[in-house]
Amino acid sequence: MLWPGASLFSNLIVLPFSCSLSAVQLKLTPSALLPFRLNRPLTLSEKIVYGHLDDPVGQDIARGRTYLRLRPDRVAMQDATAQMAMLQFISSGLPKVAVPSTIHCDHLIEAQIGGAKDLARAKDINAEVYNFLASAGAKYGVGFWKPGSGIIHQIILENYAYPGVLLIGTDSHTPNGGGLGSVCIGVGGADAVDVMAGIPWELKCPNVIGVKLTGKLSGWTSPKDVILKVAGILTVKGGTGAIVEYHGPGVDSISCTGMATICNMGAEIGATTSVFPYNHRMKTYLEKTGRGEIAALADEYADLLVPDQGCQYDSVIEINLDELKPHINGPFTPDLAHPISDIGTTAVKNGWPLEVKVGLIGSCTNSSYEDMGRSASVAKQALDKGLKCKAAFTITPGSEQIRATIERDGYAKILNDVGGMVLANACGPCIGQWDRRDVKKGEKNTIVTSYNRNFTARNDANPATHAFVASPEIVTALAIAGTLDFNPEVDYLIAANGEKFKLEPPNADELPKKDFDPGQDTYQHPPAEGGAKLKVEVSPTSTRLQLLDPFDKWNGGDLEDMQVLIKVKGKCTTDHISAAGPWLKFRGHLDNISNNMLIGAVNIENDGINKIKNQLTGEYGGVPDVARHYKANGLSWVVVGDDNYGEGSSREHAALEPRHLGGRAIIVKSFARIHETNLKKQGLLPLTFQDPADYDKIRPDDKISIKGLKTFAPGKPLLAVVKHSDGTKVEFQLNHTFNETQIEWFQAGSALNRMKELQ
Repeated sequence: MLWPGASLFSNLIVLPFSCSLSAVQLKLTPSALLPFRLNRPLTLSEKIVYGHLDDPVGQDIARGRTYLRLRPDRVAMQDATAQMAMLQFISSGLPKVAVPSTIHCDHLIEAQIGGAKDLARAKDINAEVYNFLASAGAKYGVGFWKPGSGIIHQIILENYAYPGVLLIGTDSHTPNGGGLGSVCIGVGGADAVDVMAGIPWELKCPNVIGVKLTGKLSGWTSPKDVILKVAGILTVKGGTGAIVEYHGPGVDSISCTGMATICNMGAEIGATTSVFPYNHRMKTYLEKTGRGEIAALADEYADLLVPDQGCQYDSVIEINLDELKPHINGPFTPDLAHPISDIGTTAVKNGWPLEVKVGLIGSCTNSSYEDMGRSASVAKQALDKGLKCKAAFTITPGSEQIRATIERDGYAKILNDVGGMVLANACGPCIGQWDRRDVKKGEKNTIVTSYNRNFTARNDANPATHAFVASPEIVTALAIAGTLDFNPEVDYLIAANGEKFKLEPPNADELPKKDFDPGQDTYQHPPAEGGAKLKVEVSPTSTRLQLLDPFDKWNGGDLEDMQVLIKVKGKCTTDHISAAGPWLKFRGHLDNISNNMLIGAVNIENDGINKIKNQLTGEYGGVPDVARHYKANGLSWVVVGDDNYGEGSSREHAALEPRHLGGRAIIVKSFARIHETNLKKQGLLPLTFQDPADYDKIRPDDKISIKGLKTFAPGKPLLAVVKHSDGTKVEFQLNHTFNETQIEWFQAGSALNRMKELQ
């Protein structure tokens, strides 16, 4: 499975689709010449990324400017995004994937009454989708992790990540694997199809932000607090176009799974990915997860798995872990950072509810053995004093292996006894898969989670829920105290006998002393004889799955008189563009999922949600309904948006839906990286105002023409001609980031159309 340029150094290549990752292979390639060609020391991320170049000798390499053509080692897909990715791969006509690939069933399991019953219910409700993914995996050579296996990123860390690998995943939190010295990047499904088809994958050459860690973590301060602090510094878009590379003496005080937590939540600052240098904590984790051979080989080449001395970062942040305090971030955005000592005063000042209704620990970000152990350490202290949680409390194990091990070692019992409910090994409330019934929609309340995102209505579909993000141990302490202004570093609790006591800082093993209990076998290997004779059935009457029709090609002219569908005000994440929660069941059916397009976006005309004026009828309606009406009447449309448009999840449905319903262009102040690429892949025009003030010149009832498409070229702006309803016009320049290949996607109607043209 090696190709030219597969690795800068001794690349550890696993057997295709292997679960055990026991086989490794050593090979040096021409890309080993890169340090000499570039004539400078390299950062770790540069070593890994440039080490996977399709053409290491000829590739133009300039941070933040050139597009790299890369050959990733592996693809991973979660079930909500895998449906569309596999439907697109089926459309490609190819017989088998070209690189090791896996599907992970973690997104479609709703948290309701408890792990086992919720899992059984999900298997029943989603049988059609699971059968499709399992059969498609078998036919096309993709490994299939069944529902109940665990969350994709925890499974990757336990099985597939290793120092030096380049992995892409159809989920924005794929960077979790950076905790094992991997470069793991979140992408849309169309990007995954390229890699599975054996086509070089494009990535704009990332800048590199260095985060130097000094000191040592101790007490209540955890790895989660590192990224909560970084998010407060860089904000939700400060890492856009960059890889965040952690280094410095403080790294060694962080466990491997703690490093994964930090890398995971790097998605919340817009970073391409994050990575840590190889060290003894990674070695121990590899050995404990059955990959001693990889650890030994990594040790042999350890000098290549760290940044070169004297390498240069585009910017550097320094954090002294000795001084870092526990943080709580939120509400409504993951970059609103508060030291725990300040949150109570800030909450009172802003009118945020102090009562904690629910504490939720787990998720792909914080569901390791160490996380569960530290939370159990806090819970045990409360139980010993006769206390239970005042708030509702839920626990999500990250994998079947974690679930089985915490059951064996008693952590699950402690967390249950303190009042917790162990949910299925799945994403659950973190992505809105939560049948919450303790508050009514619209009721103002506070929840605290160890998750990564806290956008409005993300967890429970209630826009009045104030969601805060903290470490699992802080969440546990707040669930016990029942109030947001409890600081376990200084505040006291009242024991059942009336005595005051303080919680001691949590203490738990990094990894289980008795090794991991693997639990149930939940992996389906593709048939050894291949899947050529297998069939993948999609019913034409299904409401869950729908085969794809190709999008129409560019007609060769400018885009004339397109109606502004909606002018979006403020934050517009992919949750706003294509909501999750109950809509996840339609992720394999493009027409049905399109009924949620932009239903969470705020209309600047009236500050309303899902209420826009149909310019053909004069009546107000839902965004997807008006879009469908425009499409039926042959009227193309555009969306106008604000900064960091498309922040959040990698879901390509946020690009597929506008294309399906007649959209042609998205014009905004700035884009989040993954969403901008997804739009290009589907044949849309993601454009940015050359002057951000031009956003204010557009009115909700305007028509916009995009001029210059006949001479569309990299770096050459396009012209917007805006016609107001009063007959006046304004013109201004629009920038884009298209390269030659991406312009071909636009002209062909989509990247998939272009792939077929080239076959």
